[in-house]
Amino acid sequence: MLETFLSMDTGLIIAFISAGVLLNLTPGADVAFAMASGISGGPKTGITAALGITLGGLTHMILAVLGITAALKAIPHAYDIIRYLGAAYLLFLAFMSWNSGNTPQQQGESGHFPALKRGIVTNILNPKVALFFLAFFPQFIRPHAGPAWQQMLILGLIFNFNGFIITAAYGAFAGLARDTLARFGSALNKLTSIIFGSLAARLVWE
Repeated sequence: MLETFLSMDTGLIIAFISAGVLLNLTPGADVAFAMASGISGGPKTGITAALGITLGGLTHMILAVLGITAALKAIPHAYDIIRYLGAAYLLFLAFMSWNSGNTPQQQGESGHFPALKRGIVTNILNPKVALFFLAFFPQFIRPHAGPAWQQMLILGLIFNFNGFIITAAYGAFAGLARDTLARFGSALNKLTSIIFGSLAARLVWE
């Protein structure tokens, strides 16, 4: 594994990291959940939610390395089932956020274990993550650098590590500023609901 890493092009790894950081900085369902959990339970809960999200991402990475996600992509009905489950889950989160009034607790999680568990579920049910691994990673695989699965594993670990740092930062910031953010709880809930609903619509539409 170390030999494969040393054989990989440094410039290509830097380009991969840069693209991955930009993607992780873009707020989505994962960031919204980490921030909501930070507001509900404080900085540590926001970080725990980010850890759950990362574990979900690692699950997709392992599936991609094993070729299971490639098989799912080759079977349209199997992918559609996962896609619609993800959309339904996002719609559920949108409904809960819209009807939570001024209390952010209902859109995030105030406890560490619930935040960890829901973070994992949120990411595993997001087929965009699986497609990301299938569509994005192969661009940075080079035959001369070693086995493709080892390169993909290395890139996946790098991507998920960076993703954890960024998402945890969002969650921790929301936790530290929760008193200020709580004043705008109702508006933030409505905005979060719209974000979740839009993401669900995109999943169904695409």
